[in-house]
Amino acid sequence: MKNLISSVFFGVKNPDFLQGIQQAISNTSPDGIYAGDNIFTIGRNLSFLENEAFVNAWKAHAETNIEHAIVWRIYVLAWVAKNVLSRKIPGDFVECACYKGTSARIICDYVDFAHVDKNYYLYDLFEHDDSMVHHAMPDHGVTLFERVKKRFESFSNVIVTKGFVPQVLDKISPESISFLHIDLNNAPAEIGALDRLFDRLSTGGILILDDYGWRAYREQKLAEDVWLAAQGYEVLELPTGQGLVIK
Repeated sequence: MKNLISSVFFGVKNPDFLQGIQQAISNTSPDGIYAGDNIFTIGRNLSFLENEAFVNAWKAHAETNIEHAIVWRIYVLAWVAKNVLSRKIPGDFVECACYKGTSARIICDYVDFAHVDKNYYLYDLFEHDDSMVHHAMPDHGVTLFERVKKRFESFSNVIVTKGFVPQVLDKISPESISFLHIDLNNAPAEIGALDRLFDRLSTGGILILDDYGWRAYREQKLAEDVWLAAQGYEVLELPTGQGLVIK
């Protein structure tokens, strides 16, 4: 696979934008194009699209146009997972919030997590009502929790927990963490998760903040910059919109 071209661009209201992207694609090199998830690049190696094990896992579990468009984001997570495992960083995996469990399921296949001596903790509310700070997603509903549990039923070391983050972390969470992915779509919950979990992130462990680089979630970035600076860290904003911290 040499290119990834998708029509998924968030916040775009003018249909001429996508026509412009297509016109630009038709006037450039036929290889190394990534268009989607608010990224448009040309002339890139896109090495992750040549990673057969990752691409197989992604194709097996990405079901929607969005899940295909955000493959670069998903690969960042997969790279982090493989990196902490290869360096034998102590601690479990944590994802707040997991939504449908798509990225976690891809990671599990990619690193053969069933045979990894760690647990993977997945947290989410799985439902939504208008009183909640975070916004609704299409699959939120009363059946989502059971669907996600079924998705991981073959993994005895994946623990799916329903509850409000950060409060639920006081009831069930690991003492040591190597991989920490936070995607809660609101600043108070993400700071609450950092309050409870960042000290447990092992030296060499990696934190990914999914919303860090997105203007729509700038409140999170501003709060996290202050919080992490107080701990002596500066977040690296990635082209995918994610933020990266290596402890």
